[in-house]
Amino acid sequence: MLDLKHKSILITGGTGSLGKALTKEILLKHPEVRRVIIFSRDEQKQFQMAQEYPETAYPQLRFFIGDVRDEQRLTRAFKGVDYVIHAAAMKHVPIAEYNPDECIKTNVMGAQNVIHACFQTNVKRVVALSTDKACAPINLYGATKLTSDKLFVAANNIKGDNPVVFSVVRYGNVMGSNGSVIPFFLKKKAEGVLPITDANMTRFNISLQGGVDMVMHALSHAWGGEIFIPKIPSYRITDVATAIGSECEQVIVGIRPGEKVHEEMITPSDSFYTYDLGKYYTILPSTPGWNLDEFKEKFNAKIVPQGFAYNSGENTEWETIDGLRALIKEHVDPNFVM
Repeated sequence: MLDLKHKSILITGGTGSLGKALTKEILLKHPEVRRVIIFSRDEQKQFQMAQEYPETAYPQLRFFIGDVRDEQRLTRAFKGVDYVIHAAAMKHVPIAEYNPDECIKTNVMGAQNVIHACFQTNVKRVVALSTDKACAPINLYGATKLTSDKLFVAANNIKGDNPVVFSVVRYGNVMGSNGSVIPFFLKKKAEGVLPITDANMTRFNISLQGGVDMVMHALSHAWGGEIFIPKIPSYRITDVATAIGSECEQVIVGIRPGEKVHEEMITPSDSFYTYDLGKYYTILPSTPGWNLDEFKEKFNAKIVPQGFAYNSGENTEWETIDGLRALIKEHVDPNFVM
């Protein structure tokens, strides 16, 4: 377990769904943490989050207004920080397609700014959040996140004698996160019609807690340059619609620009560098800066077969309709009734 006693940890994009879940996890399970810093650009979200965590009860929590596009501000924020979780991003696919330059500024240049700010301070470990859309991307959002992944992996090669360690976590749809399909369907249910982009569409499914666990695992176990990928179930979009509103009409509306029918997290080309760690897979850098044999022995890492691929349509584990209903009640809406 990661020891955060007397440590300072900063979360970029800390007012987002995962940032808030990470904050809750750290404050509850690591009460001796020195500081938890929420770095984001939305003052209203910071104000609302501060109401949930009043200073009298959580004196170690700090709020820092800033944008990852501003390297100078990041460097100022990283002073005295031990660990950085980089969760800030533009993530909505259609918005990114329509505003490509803005997406690049945040997701690519922002990632580079985080790396540069770490080099100028004493940050010891960095975990960057990725997405399944970064694997064989067909939309701009995925392309920018793939670029971000490459930047963080390569940062381990150019750090010189700086002891900082960079790693990446990649996973699929977070159940109940802002902008995800389940909250959308829950709102549309009252209209009696649920729009389905494609009847064959599938997605990976992970809970917020599962995402939090992955980040904490990477913070404590990364050697530098790994892309960690969870073994998680898939769901069919039609099953989600049925689980939420079995009485609703499902209307096919067509795939949106930049959308896949099935998401991928590991391609056959990645298989040459992909290892099975048990609970997770990890894609290692092609030229790791540490001893591969020692890594394999320590984590009992087994290389996957050549040509191995991991996508939501060919997964071996699937959510059922009843299982989805239970998960929605547990992770999204405790008042959900079906």
